[in-house]
Amino acid sequence: MNPQTPVFSGMRTGCESPMTSRVVVVQQDKKSGPPLSAYFDGSPVPAFAIDANHVVTQWNRACERITGVPAASVIGTSNHWQAFYKTRRPVLADLVLRGEVERFNELYYHGKCRPSASVPGAYENEDYFPQFGADGMWLYFSAAPLHDAEGNIVGAIEVLQDVTQRHYAEDDLRRVQSRLEDLVRIRTAELAAANRELEEDVRKREAAEAELRRRNDELTELNKQLVAAHEQLIQSEKMASIGQLAAGVAHEINNPIGYIFSNFGSLEQYVADLLGMLADYREAEAAIASPDVAKRLEAKRESIDLDYIREDIPSLMAECREGIARVRKIVQDLKDFSRTDNNQDWQWANLHAGIDSTLNIVGNEVKYKADVLREYGDIPEIECRPTQINQVVMNIVVNAAQAISGQRGRITIRTGRDGEHVWIEIADTGPGIPADVLPRIFDPFFTTKPVGTGTGLGLALSYGIVRKHHGTIDVQTQVGSGTTFRITLPIRQSAPDKEES
Repeated sequence: MNPQTPVFSGMRTGCESPMTSRVVVVQQDKKSGPPLSAYFDGSPVPAFAIDANHVVTQWNRACERITGVPAASVIGTSNHWQAFYKTRRPVLADLVLRGEVERFNELYYHGKCRPSASVPGAYENEDYFPQFGADGMWLYFSAAPLHDAEGNIVGAIEVLQDVTQRHYAEDDLRRVQSRLEDLVRIRTAELAAANRELEEDVRKREAAEAELRRRNDELTELNKQLVAAHEQLIQSEKMASIGQLAAGVAHEINNPIGYIFSNFGSLEQYVADLLGMLADYREAEAAIASPDVAKRLEAKRESIDLDYIREDIPSLMAECREGIARVRKIVQDLKDFSRTDNNQDWQWANLHAGIDSTLNIVGNEVKYKADVLREYGDIPEIECRPTQINQVVMNIVVNAAQAISGQRGRITIRTGRDGEHVWIEIADTGPGIPADVLPRIFDPFFTTKPVGTGTGLGLALSYGIVRKHHGTIDVQTQVGSGTTFRITLPIRQSAPDKEES
């Protein structure tokens, strides 16, 4: 081959876009080494080139092998179409050279020829050639224009690649896809049958759920009735406790009322004397200058001891006010304790104030049997239902007082804080709780008191109230040494906990 024959530079191998930039025609210098046509001829990628007159200038060995057409029969001619087609027609390089790919795309390539994504003016296509190989061959074509140094188109280059195996793989893939589609249809039919069975199961499940909802509604209604019964039980226990305390409360009220009546009797006499004295003064106004009248008035003052009356009246009134205040406090505490609104809202309350109020109510039940010591710690207000906590304190304190017999005992009430909880301890010096009784003390209707003196509900209800407050109630006891109840309550109730309660 003549070394001065125009050849190209910038060619890539591979079935993807073969040129990454514009292909430029260069001339081979005889003294620069092997001719560039030798490099072209040695490329493993089948390729050929044509000049501006559509005359073949390059037809490498790889192109000979894939087409079966020797280079000698093609180079220097325009018969390169014969290697591919039975009748004369332009190949892709011819159309690229003429710039007519888009014009003849539908005619020759059924519109499948597409521009190269990397080389301007280049196009690529795939086609089947039954004359190549034993069973025909699929070839990938990529053609690009050749330019001289000034950018003028002086020819075109076209590279080929055997993509038969890829097409076979695609055919296999299509067959596999067809089989998969058949399997999908079969599985779809099976799934449809399974879905019908599932729908039947769903209908049965919905029927079962409807039955469960009906039963749940019944249970909800029963639970409401149980809650109502429980509230009535709590109120009944309160009333029973109040009934036991009624005599003591009456006694506590009678004491201050007694000296109020007594003082008001004296006060009535004082007032009567004062009114008599004032009447005498009024009578004597006209004759106040008479010595006899003056003596009589003086004798009157001395007989009623007017000065003492003036001093004693404020004292009597103060005692009356104190007695009345005590009566009001006892009655108010009793009223607060006996409230029936068991479902009152959660509120922040001072435990010490509640304990003091409760001790005021049970004072008559306790004061004849034990001394009550208060050892209050520094605790914050807590979120609770105050009357229920007061009932817990009352039940435990009254039980402690009733347990103490013989020698006067002592009940100590302590409070403190442990992190986000507060605690109340109620300790007594009673006889303690026997080991065989201890596991049952929170059981409803269990009591060790004589018949008619206890309902067996006090500790059971106290345990339920503390649990509703998401707290704990613990017992430490030793026979002969007394018992300590420790109630632990959270400072703040979370929203879910309050909703649950």
